[in-house]
Amino acid sequence: MVRQKIELEQVLPAEIEKRSFEIIEEELAAAGKRLDPENELVIKRAIHTTADFDYADNLVFSPGAVRKGTQALRSGAAIVTDTRMAWSGINKEKLKSLGGEAFCFMADEDVKNEAGKNGVTRAVASMDKAARLFGSEEWPVIFAVGNAPTALVRLYELIREGKIRPSLIIGVPVGFVNVVPSKELILTLEEIPFIVARGRKGGSNVAAAICNALIYQI
Repeated sequence: MVRQKIELEQVLPAEIEKRSFEIIEEELAAAGKRLDPENELVIKRAIHTTADFDYADNLVFSPGAVRKGTQALRSGAAIVTDTRMAWSGINKEKLKSLGGEAFCFMADEDVKNEAGKNGVTRAVASMDKAARLFGSEEWPVIFAVGNAPTALVRLYELIREGKIRPSLIIGVPVGFVNVVPSKELILTLEEIPFIVARGRKGGSNVAAAICNALIYQI
């Protein structure tokens, strides 16, 4: 058996993230990928979080989505997530410095009760609660959905019913059942800015990464 020599890069702890982004840039260039400058930092942050270069192709941005998302954050936007994991991954200290706050209603007792009463998922009930809280548009709101396609479908319905008008939708649920159709619904919205991971890929970590990519640009 021939022993393979394994070489490790010597990188200082404080330089690991910087070096990671350098590698991402090198590999994108080697693949001939040229990213839209406005969307570049969001795409790179998604790749950094997942080590998946497919996000260079499958992230779909409505016109001006990044600009509109950062404008909302500068105005102290709330961010509503569909999972505690996505909520946990958002840099809430930096968000707070902008006057914003992150919310996840999935574990709330009233959401649990409403879901049971109406025979729907908690994700659906959590979107209904968000519409009640933020539907007046007095407080701009960004939705970051990384797990539950039912949340994305309900959000689409609430928008069509005129019950809420988000500043931005980050639609990146992962999985198989109704994941693709739920994202395609969001892609049909003409007046609501969106960032959507087309296809089956996504996840709560991707939702949080996109939120942070927007926050870090400010």
